[in-house]
Amino acid sequence: MPLPPPARPGQSFAEIDTPALIIDLDAFERNLVTMAAFAEATGIRLRPHAKTHKSPEIALRQIAHGAVGQCCQKVGEAEILVAGGVTDVLVTNEIAGAAKLDRLAKLAREARIGLCVDHIEGVREAAEAAARNDVVLDVLVELDIGGRRCGVAPGEAAVRLAEAVARSNTLRFRGVQAYHGSAQHMRSVDERSEAIERAGLLTRNAIERLAQAGLACETVGGAGTGTYELESRSGIWNELQCGSYIFMDADYARNRMADGSTFNTFQHALFVLAGVMSKPVPDRAIVDAGHKAAAVDSGMPVPWQRDGVIYTKPSDEHGILTGDPVAVPHRGNRVLLVPGHCDPTVNLHDWYVCVRGLGGPDAHVEAVWPVAARGALS
Repeated sequence: MPLPPPARPGQSFAEIDTPALIIDLDAFERNLVTMAAFAEATGIRLRPHAKTHKSPEIALRQIAHGAVGQCCQKVGEAEILVAGGVTDVLVTNEIAGAAKLDRLAKLAREARIGLCVDHIEGVREAAEAAARNDVVLDVLVELDIGGRRCGVAPGEAAVRLAEAVARSNTLRFRGVQAYHGSAQHMRSVDERSEAIERAGLLTRNAIERLAQAGLACETVGGAGTGTYELESRSGIWNELQCGSYIFMDADYARNRMADGSTFNTFQHALFVLAGVMSKPVPDRAIVDAGHKAAAVDSGMPVPWQRDGVIYTKPSDEHGILTGDPVAVPHRGNRVLLVPGHCDPTVNLHDWYVCVRGLGGPDAHVEAVWPVAARGALS
């Protein structure tokens, strides 16, 4: 059972308890509009990734801005999205085992549901689950286009899998999943461009091989926040699966634009609000946000708008701020931290505290949203 939220709508920013997961609503809404405008201008479908936000509240706002639905990684996430009113969900992952597949198939009674396959046993298991539950599931064949994770080689093996899907009475072949995850955080534009160019050649070859076998790809899905412009320009991908753009974490901000500047298409909209609980010496302050409040797998959180201060050496419930004694905050102060990696940071919290006018004198809590799919690991 989740704990009560750290704030209530109508409270001032100063009244939010810490640590808390903060959404800057103004920046968040600008990010929504920016990506929606890009998708509309390029004529490419947008299916944002819910593994970032784990929230039907956010999913429905993305759909209101033109997204065709959502994608996610886990059956549990799909269940929460459908329960929250999302009617088109793609699980961009392989699902193994009858228990999980039965849960997924049951959702197809309420919404359009898809999944990915990269093995003939996955096709068989999905078909059997759909038959047991008297539904039809959409299926994408996942290709390994350079990520070296899941995915079948984009050649004859992919064609054989797609043919097996097409022969099934309970599965619909919809196309291919072609996501290059490791390309998202390559820092230079040249590195990202080369990776997506190679991925595009492999994906195009797979599409052509499938067409020769009489199988059309209605969907060629993939792309992330770091590379979506490249996939869009390729003429190959027709569905974008970006997730982090709504929040923009510190790691994505280290990517570089063509002119060498930092990646600034989207604004930081997600923060961990931490309270300073100790300042034992002038150049060191201790905050109440450690490993259990912010993920550090992609680097440490970055203190927001506090030049000369760094966050370092987190433990379970402590984080250390060090730097210029003049800049290091005092006991009782509060600090906004930009997470290094937004997705796992979100999964550490029960609530979003949505703030309007962040940084201004009238900053206040406009809404509190549950992180509804927190812990949905199966």
